[in-house]
Amino acid sequence: MSVQFVDVAWAGRPVRIEHAWVGVDDAAAPLVVFLHEGLGSLAMWKDFPQRLCAAAGCRGLVYSRPGYGRSTPRAAEEAWGLDFMHRQAHEVLPALLQALHIDPARQPLFLFGHSDGGSIALLYAAKFPAQLAGAIVVAPHILVENLSVASIEKARDAYRDTDLRERLAKYHDDPDSAFWGWNGIWLHPPFRQWSIEEDIKSITCPLLAVQGVDDEYGTLEQIRGIARRLPRTQSLEIERCGHSPHRDQPEALIAAAAQFVQHPGDPR
Repeated sequence: MSVQFVDVAWAGRPVRIEHAWVGVDDAAAPLVVFLHEGLGSLAMWKDFPQRLCAAAGCRGLVYSRPGYGRSTPRAAEEAWGLDFMHRQAHEVLPALLQALHIDPARQPLFLFGHSDGGSIALLYAAKFPAQLAGAIVVAPHILVENLSVASIEKARDAYRDTDLRERLAKYHDDPDSAFWGWNGIWLHPPFRQWSIEEDIKSITCPLLAVQGVDDEYGTLEQIRGIARRLPRTQSLEIERCGHSPHRDQPEALIAAAAQFVQHPGDPR
C-alpha cells in the first residue's frame, strides 16, 4: 500500500490522517472504507483489505484514526470521552470523506469495521442512513460486557509487564497514545453503562454482522442483538475464530464480505 496523508480539522486543530487506496482503479466502483479496531492502524490490517477488494472487485480506503498509526497522536493529557466512538463516526469520518472528495451520492459506499471500528460503522450508518449501500461489522460492540472489561484489563497488564508495547510500536508512531487512549476509556468506570442499542435502530442500510464463536472480547449477544433490532442484518458466526476473523478465518470472512458488497441485502 502506498501511504498518503491528508489534513482535516477536528477538535479545534488540524489533524493529519494517514490513508491508503487499495483495490481496483475505478472511481465509479463500490468503495469500502476500513475502520480498524481499538489498537489497530492502517498497517495492522496487513494485506486483508487488498484481498477483500480483489475478491469483491471494488476500491478500498484504509486509514488510521487520530491517535493511531502515523496519524496525529493523542496529546499526553488528552483522554477519550464516553462519546469517543460517536465523535469518530459523526465528525472524523465525515471530515475525512470530504477531504478526499468522496461523495456517497456518486458511488456505492460501504463501511467495513472491526471491533471499535465496527461500532463506529454502526454509528455512522445510524447518523447518515442515506449515505451507505451497506456496512460490514466484525466483532462490533453495542454494549459493554463483563468479558470485554476482563480482557481489556488483561491487555493493560500485558502492556505494563510484557513486550506488548514494543510490538505495538511497529505499527504506531506513539504506542502510548494508541494504547492508553483505548484502554483508559474502556476501563473508566462510567463507560460500563455505554450502549448504542438505541442508536442503531435508525439504520436502514443492509448489514453483515460477523463474529467469532470464541471471541475473547465479546459474546455472540453483540451481533445477535443487532439482528434482533435490524431485520436487514445478515449474521455470520464463525467457528474456531476469536476476536479477529480477518486474521483467524480470513477466507471465510472474505467470501462472505465480497458476496455482500456485490449483492447487499441478498442473503444468498
